[in-house]
Amino acid sequence: MKKKIAILGSTGSIGKTTFDIIKSDKKNFEIVLLTTNKNINTILKQARELKVKNIFVSSESHYFKLKKKLKNNKIKVHNNLNNLKKIFKKKIDYTMCAISGLAGLKPTIDAIKYSKTIAVANKESIICGWQFIKRALIKNKTKFIPIDSEHFSIWTLLKNQNIKNVKRIYLTASGGPFLNKKKSKLVNIKPKYALKHPNWKMGKKISIDSATLMNKVLEVIEARKIFDLDINKFKIIIHPKSYIHAIVHFKNGIVKFLAHDTNMAVPIMNSLYVDHESFYYKEGNLKFDLLNGLNFIKPDAKKFPVIKFLSMVNNKSSYFETILISINDFLVEKYLKGEINYLSINTYLKKLIKIPYFTRYYKSEPKNIIDIKIMIKKVNTYLNKTKFNEN
Repeated sequence: MKKKIAILGSTGSIGKTTFDIIKSDKKNFEIVLLTTNKNINTILKQARELKVKNIFVSSESHYFKLKKKLKNNKIKVHNNLNNLKKIFKKKIDYTMCAISGLAGLKPTIDAIKYSKTIAVANKESIICGWQFIKRALIKNKTKFIPIDSEHFSIWTLLKNQNIKNVKRIYLTASGGPFLNKKKSKLVNIKPKYALKHPNWKMGKKISIDSATLMNKVLEVIEARKIFDLDINKFKIIIHPKSYIHAIVHFKNGIVKFLAHDTNMAVPIMNSLYVDHESFYYKEGNLKFDLLNGLNFIKPDAKKFPVIKFLSMVNNKSSYFETILISINDFLVEKYLKGEINYLSINTYLKKLIKIPYFTRYYKSEPKNIIDIKIMIKKVNTYLNKTKFNEN
């Protein structure tokens, strides 16, 4: 019997990779739902290619545009998440949650109700709303698989292990395009150079976060939430080759690490086939040139000052994570628009994260998704009124 699959965010990078894997194995998988925000041309092409009967479009204007185009068509177009009850008569086998940003939190929680397994490739949703995701997973007895390469690696390494035996977990970072550049040379660096990640093909926002190392800071917070370990058990280590994705050091002296190509198809494929018969990753020859001379470097806090923000993270959920992400998103966008310089991302972030307007919320916890949305709005309102002077 074919596994029934839903892909939330099917027109993004992770969504497209998931779609292509399923397309290559139609005898074992059937897609029952695809979703997008505005990319109606791509999602329509996907639906026709694999005969998907249900499409969800979150942008209202694009929803009406596509609905009009598909009038009297077998493909049904939806804009209301309540329609999931009609689409899923019973629990489907697997849902890939690949909607970027905090926009993916509510759809993820809604999908949990109707999925046997949920795979999540959205760090913002986990960082800001893990308590709500976890509650839904327990209530609906849904299996959870993290898809970010580092978290999938940790999840794999910890299978059948006693979590209490973990001494330290290392998340690897490539160091980005400026690993070997002096900090003084980065002031006037243009976005086009910051976007050139040495190993991965990624979107603009995550590429800048990788250059500053903020992406790794967020991944540490994400790992703390998922694996429910003290924040101090997690460390960042620079690994320029990006072949090792995580290292787990156990108290019994054993050290395990997981290696794979810089291709998100690996964790996605393994999550899809986790309860399935054996499968074959076609590009899977062992790369001895990468294994030879594995290089690990302690991150330089002067070059990557964002790692200091981890000292502000505690082991309880609070508004701190939402505020940190919101301020960083705002500043990265300003840098991409050429309104601030590269080093100013951290300079302003360091100042803003410590002002009383935000710090008063760091011991409070959001009670629901609406609270998170309200906080994001507060942060953006404050930032839009703030003057950013570049001398």
